Amino acid sequence: MRVGVIGASGYVGGELLRILLQHSKVEVTLATSRTYADEFIYRIHPNLRGLTNLKFYGLDPIKAAGSCDLVFTAVPHGTSHKIIPAYLESGFKVIDLSADFRLRDPAGYQKWYGYEHPRPDLLQKAAYGLPELHREEIKQAQLVACPGCMSAASILALAPLAKAGVIEKDKIVVDVKIGSSGAGVRPTLGTHHAERSNIVRPYKVVGHRHTGEIEQELSLLRGEPLIVSMTPHAVNIVRGILSTCHTFTTQPVNTPDLWKLYRGFYHDEPFIRFVKDRKGLFRLPDPKVVVGSNFCDLGFEIDDHINRVVAISAIDNLLKGAAGTAVQCLNVMHGFEEKTGLEFPGIHPV
Repeated sequence: MRVGVIGASGYVGGELLRILLQHSKVEVTLATSRTYADEFIYRIHPNLRGLTNLKFYGLDPIKAAGSCDLVFTAVPHGTSHKIIPAYLESGFKVIDLSADFRLRDPAGYQKWYGYEHPRPDLLQKAAYGLPELHREEIKQAQLVACPGCMSAASILALAPLAKAGVIEKDKIVVDVKIGSSGAGVRPTLGTHHAERSNIVRPYKVVGHRHTGEIEQELSLLRGEPLIVSMTPHAVNIVRGILSTCHTFTTQPVNTPDLWKLYRGFYHDEPFIRFVKDRKGLFRLPDPKVVVGSNFCDLGFEIDDHINRVVAISAIDNLLKGAAGTAVQCLNVMHGFEEKTGLEFPGIHPV
């Protein structure tokens, strides 16, 4: 199967290429970049040296995509909705890694992104690209909208609790720590090493756009609106997300109750691991353990003092939070074994 990556010079594009170049069921026939047109891919992604001699294509990507059966779009937010309709009209399947088609309600784009969505007709046609929740929709989709990285981590931590209805619907607090690669490849003052190193910096303390995705998915599971409060923090790591989610129960729960909820919800999911150990250093999820993998590690603790359940998840923001989930969606869409191309553990130490 022939695949292309549109916008392949960023961190997510590089991770897509790394996975796809070693995927047994696909051939990478196109990688585009306007900035690095006609440059060898390995000069921008040096870890891929020796794996491919492809060059970045910088001209009309629609015309170039004639060599593909499916395209991944890893372009900036606000760009995908300008180019994806042409791919769909040309008959391509598209897996989008931007935010442009993640929300089903057009009003959500006005609220969380500050603009009126130009193609609201496509929002209901896009499958939300989290296989653990939308596998059957993804199988049938022509357009898949992969989740935001912090959204994915938080949704996976909270989904079993929301589905079971054991938590209060308006008291969900999500605290996220994320590494510097989440800011993308283009440097800014905030990502400059002298300013980014040695920090735990809250940003967009209220109103972060990923809140809309988390509320959307948890509300679908619950069958009624849930309200989420979310605050992210930039921390002094390159890759990884830790999402610590505070919820308050509507009824008494104990550890066996929660194990039953989580194991039942994620039964046989290939990339969900439970981490709640009594021994060792890594007793609860830690991003350090999942870097370089497509795993999401989940754990929880119960605070009987205030009827609180703390749900915790750890992912690699560039893999389970982006490129890894995108390839997982590819496998689901085309009936490949879901773990194809993704069966690698995390790197330790890192």
